[in-house]
Amino acid sequence: MTDPTVRTDPGVIAAAITLCHLLEQENAALRAVDLAAATALLNAKLAATETLVAAQRRAALSDTQAGRAAGKRLQGLAATNKQLLETALLVQDRVLACIARAMPRAAVNGGRYGARGGAAAGANLPPVALSARA
Repeated sequence: MTDPTVRTDPGVIAAAITLCHLLEQENAALRAVDLAAATALLNAKLAATETLVAAQRRAALSDTQAGRAAGKRLQGLAATNKQLLETALLVQDRVLACIARAMPRAAVNGGRYGARGGAAAGANLPPVALSARA
């Protein structure tokens, strides 16, 4: 039932729909493990969120069919987005752990020689730095 005291603001619904579109794009990128594409949406997603929050300060998401549909859609997409971001962080942690475990073996097998021409025994691992672009 529509509450006549709730102001209807088409800006709130439009802002919610814009954020929904961005979340759909980000969720698709995260499902495809395209972290570069997901990261590229960050500024637009932040701006859309700020726009929605500002619009909500002026008026609540109206209790209309369009308002309820936008709210329900946004809620579902946000929950999915949270889940996908958590999964992406877990994958990232696993990849970094794998690299961290491989580095000592790679450094030891890197051809370090001792004074007599043999493999250096007990040599400390050299410092290692990794660089990558997402």
